[in-house]
Amino acid sequence: MAKNKRVRITNERLNSYGTRVLTAGMDVSQYERNPVLLYMHERGQVIGYVKDLKVEGDEVTGELMFDEASELSQRCKKQWEFGSLKMVSVGIDVLELSEDKKHLVEGQTSPTITRSKLFEVSVVDIGANDDAIVLMRDGKRLEMGKDGESPLPKLNHNKKQDKKMNKEEFALLLGLPADASEEAIKAKVAELKAAAAERETLAKENDALQLSRIESAVEGAIAEKKISADKKAHFIELGKKVGIESLSATFDAMSAQVKLSQVVGHQGATPQNKTWQKLSEVPSDKIMELRKSQPDEYKRLFKAEYGYECEIDD
Repeated sequence: MAKNKRVRITNERLNSYGTRVLTAGMDVSQYERNPVLLYMHERGQVIGYVKDLKVEGDEVTGELMFDEASELSQRCKKQWEFGSLKMVSVGIDVLELSEDKKHLVEGQTSPTITRSKLFEVSVVDIGANDDAIVLMRDGKRLEMGKDGESPLPKLNHNKKQDKKMNKEEFALLLGLPADASEEAIKAKVAELKAAAAERETLAKENDALQLSRIESAVEGAIAEKKISADKKAHFIELGKKVGIESLSATFDAMSAQVKLSQVVGHQGATPQNKTWQKLSEVPSDKIMELRKSQPDEYKRLFKAEYGYECEIDD
């Protein structure tokens, strides 16, 4: 008796009908309970079983065991050992199809079978290719042998069509003719990238210039005593938000901060804001100026300090 050899039952290769079956999505548990081996996918033509079924990587393999219980099984075994029969094919229930690009390969024209259920394995004479299969879907048998029609729907478009459409659409988006060459498209893309880089550089330079103008305006406001130095960061941030024009207008509307002592120090000046409560609060170098220029204010502060009024000679 010839020694049985492990055979490849199915894999994920593309068949001649433009589809393929993902091994990872194939459920073999039902078949393992009844690993029947048929001849040409025909019910009633049982010629043995599949031993030691294995799912490894993208392949399903096993050993063919001919029962020799019928003349057909005996003949198939002899032909298998001789080599005149050397193809096997699977019968599967199709559970799910996908047109997702990640499941498609070059030349594929029908959706990929991503989920399926194995229900039989057959010895066949000629299949669609090295991976001929028989499918069942919605209870209906779908022949996919050499002489069968493809039972699966066609893809909306294949990869070559996708590439062509994408190129045309891309060309139009770039403002080029639909039939623009790849060189023209690449040149346009390079031109747009250069323009974008230039705009980015100009934007950075403009931002730096605006910041410099804002900082100068704030420094000027500090020098003019319109704001205090500790407010510098605040007004710089304000300038970034409202712009140099609005910030400058704000500073133009502000008056310089003046101390009352500076106002009193001018001959004949009248203080605008009386902040002193008693005479001892007046700087010693300003007392005589206050006595001469504002005698009433001097008397008020004197009384507040000593509790009685003073007389000032003219």
